[in-house]
Amino acid sequence: MAASKTPVKKTATKPLPAEATPFFTQDSLKFLRALKRNNRRDWFDPRKPLFESTLKAPMLKVVEAVTHAMTDFAPGHVRPAQKCMMRIYRDTRFSNDKTPYKTRVAAWWSRHGLEKTSGAGFYFHLSATELVIAAGVYMPEREQLMAIRTFLLDHHNELRKLLADKNLRRLFQLDHGELLSRPPKGFPKDHPATDLLKCRQWAVVAKLPPEAALDPSLVKQIVTHFRAAAPLVALLNQPLRPPSEAKRQPLFALY
Repeated sequence: MAASKTPVKKTATKPLPAEATPFFTQDSLKFLRALKRNNRRDWFDPRKPLFESTLKAPMLKVVEAVTHAMTDFAPGHVRPAQKCMMRIYRDTRFSNDKTPYKTRVAAWWSRHGLEKTSGAGFYFHLSATELVIAAGVYMPEREQLMAIRTFLLDHHNELRKLLADKNLRRLFQLDHGELLSRPPKGFPKDHPATDLLKCRQWAVVAKLPPEAALDPSLVKQIVTHFRAAAPLVALLNQPLRPPSEAKRQPLFALY
């Protein structure tokens, strides 16, 4: 009598297309340019498979490869690629701009425990006009803004040293956003950290032509930037990291 075979249960995980590569193509940029001109559901819906093959699939491959490298210098930010990549759909509920789609593909690597409140992290996006690599804290909510400013009263010299790093300045420009005209309420007016306290965000950004995304060395370039910015991100997360997260080990078997 033949032994019965137990059926293998299929997982719900959808693998990435085998042909997807960790960089983009001219078709990727062509789609982004067309989307910018035709930001409508009736245009996008029949072309969604094209979006997934020319933009989503290579973007996820890029994110996977970058994240794998980050286990070496930013393990607290290691997450599945699908969790890092941002949705192409815009939230138009509270916006006067009702166009339904973003005109870029983007990814944000937040730190474990700060996913819902942002914190300091790493960012990458590709649009028809630019490739952006950035890191730091962007537009933090009020509690985080207060926590970082309070932290800088005692740690401003550490931040200055990191921001002055020659390698960091070679790769990035500083991006502090719109500055306050005076020290924030509740903070001393004559403190040596006053210039940093006036910031609404603490970040660095590099803007490259979109054609840089077509180079097979794209992942290496992103990783080089992220590695240089990792000490800055780590410092800015110190006053934000929940105590329960301090001893948690990141999960590496994500792929």
